[in-house]
Amino acid sequence: MTQTRHNGTTRGFARAVNLMQSRIRSATESRGFAVSRVITHWSEIAGEQIASICRPVDISYGRDGMGATLTLLTTGSQAPMLEMQKPQLLDKVNACYGYRAVARIRITQTAPTGFAEGRASFAHKPKTEPKPDPQTLTEARHAGSGVSDDNLRRALEALATNALSKRKT
Repeated sequence: MTQTRHNGTTRGFARAVNLMQSRIRSATESRGFAVSRVITHWSEIAGEQIASICRPVDISYGRDGMGATLTLLTTGSQAPMLEMQKPQLLDKVNACYGYRAVARIRITQTAPTGFAEGRASFAHKPKTEPKPDPQTLTEARHAGSGVSDDNLRRALEALATNALSKRKT
């Protein structure tokens, strides 16, 4: 651990973000992002709805250095929706920079560095558990039948249902 002196708020230890800031910045700059905030805070910049359908993969600068192009990775079905929101998204990204650093947004369905990075999944889908069969539910109700407290009985039935379901799989 790295110790540092602050005004008593960190009790002698450096915050993880401060330790990693230079490494994150150098990694993102090597990929074309002058401001790593576009990557690390993409959902805050673009909004949850847009961040769930795309992600930034590149910022390229022209020869004259004026006005970069932000490349966004999305799926084919989401590209038209994203295309309509380009002007608002451009304003949000430039607000992050503090000036009109990005002049254009380009939408792609494959990553510029190859197919390995071009995975289409942007947000985690909630895991859905299959419903237990009636026999398992009956056994679980039987396990909690002797308990008089409703909350405790429901908790025991849920525990028994989970245990019996796992045993069958």
